[in-house]
Amino acid sequence: MSTNRIDALFTRRPKGVLNVYCTAGFPHRDATLEVMQSLQASGVDMIELGMPYSDPLADGPVIQASSMTAIEGGMTTKLLFEQLQGFRERIQVPVLLMGYLNTVMQYGFERFCADAAAVGIDGLILPDLPMHEYETLYAPVLQRHGLHLIFLVTPETSPERIRQLDALSTGFLYAVSSSSTTGRDKDMGDQQAYFRRLEGMGLRNPVLVGFGIKDAATFTAACAHTNGAIIGTAFIRALKGPEAAGASIADVTRGFIKTIRP
Repeated sequence: MSTNRIDALFTRRPKGVLNVYCTAGFPHRDATLEVMQSLQASGVDMIELGMPYSDPLADGPVIQASSMTAIEGGMTTKLLFEQLQGFRERIQVPVLLMGYLNTVMQYGFERFCADAAAVGIDGLILPDLPMHEYETLYAPVLQRHGLHLIFLVTPETSPERIRQLDALSTGFLYAVSSSSTTGRDKDMGDQQAYFRRLEGMGLRNPVLVGFGIKDAATFTAACAHTNGAIIGTAFIRALKGPEAAGASIADVTRGFIKTIRP
């Protein structure tokens, strides 16, 4: 069996992994692959591709707005899989789909996993998928299609539950920097005790920090005691912002990533 690209990445690069989130169908419906190619060309290690959803649990206002733009532009799960046909001919970095269980259930869980694996997706992040349902119903489906499932932990998650989530996660563990939605300003210096606690637990999975990572300083601070970090809102804002007016997606993406890894 071939090695999942996420596992291969952490073997090759155990520290300082940069995972960048983008919303499928944003800034316009047909931009998905262009954004992903620009991220790879700019040197990101992994891409988290958000599936637009009208009632998200964990997304802040910037990502929510990007989802609504995508939905109003006609983005659907079926169209996303059509856009991803053949993308592995051009994109080699690991790609995760991030979304919510309702979207997957509407499409059909087995069909969704089969289509995701067929186009070359490496794993899923579904924040509202409960542990018990995953373990008893869905884990065999993901395993059958070679897909990783990444669980989230927060500073308030008990050590016992962190170990349970780590035992069920494959690929990596997503450490939310604070119990909030994406895009909130957070001083990563204040979270060092939390990151050190995770580091000291000797978890089986690598740990990536998300929520509040927006520049080189927060990325570096998040990586000090973990394996890397995830950036979402700051990149979506860059794609949408005034500075993007008249600039290509490739130029905006390259300029943004340089602010994280000069």
